[in-house]
Amino acid sequence: SQSFLRRFIAFEVQARQRGGLPRGFVTELQKKMAGDVGNSVPDLKPGGRLLREWNGTTHSVEVTEAGYRWNKETYPSLSAVARAITGARW
Repeated sequence: SQSFLRRFIAFEVQARQRGGLPRGFVTELQKKMAGDVGNSVPDLKPGGRLLREWNGTTHSVEVTEAGYRWNKETYPSLSAVARAITGARW
């Protein structure tokens, strides 16, 4: 979005005016980037509830021991729930 882009550019300008990001911060970012963050599994505990809106309808998904419950059915993954809701593979 435009507002995000504006904030990002403002942050970059301010950081460069002050000599860039602090070394410790950059080092920490590099450590995190070296790890496999793309395949991290969210820490969702049974009993939790996820709310998302899709095409004007709010969907509630409950986290259970067996998976994710939506519309009185249990699914093995959130991707399966998203597929059931949207009809598209995620």
